[in-house]
Amino acid sequence: MTTPPKSTSVLFVCLGNICRSPLAEGVFIHQAKERGIDAQFHVDSAGTGNWHAGDLADARMRETATRHGVHLPSRARQVTAADFTTFDHIIAMDESNRRDLISVGAPKAKVRLLLELDPQAAVREVPDPYYGGPEGFEEVFALVDSACKLLLSELAE
Repeated sequence: MTTPPKSTSVLFVCLGNICRSPLAEGVFIHQAKERGIDAQFHVDSAGTGNWHAGDLADARMRETATRHGVHLPSRARQVTAADFTTFDHIIAMDESNRRDLISVGAPKAKVRLLLELDPQAAVREVPDPYYGGPEGFEEVFALVDSACKLLLSELAE
């Protein structure tokens, strides 16, 4: 009998868990499925705040993802202390989220910024598109898509 491969767990985190982190979760899962390695991963997303708990991702983010063939099925939730032991990798969308995660007990060694993975990115933080127009959602998609490819390659090695 063969032992199944160990699952690697990844938690994407933003502020409210309705734009950036559910997008990163959906993109990462989509890319892993395309490579036929999605069974190797447990992926989720959460927010540092609880304002949108139970909500689907922002409709504009879902529309943007759908245009790119990506489905965003998750419901918003707030990060919990249990997440800090459950997940191998905690990927924050911006520096504020990274600091908030560490301040509530996330191990510093597990938390990093998504765009740290992409030296070609023009910015170091994924901007929050919530208060902007459609172009902001497309910009966020491009940044997340590129960085998730690099993260997936790193973790699939």
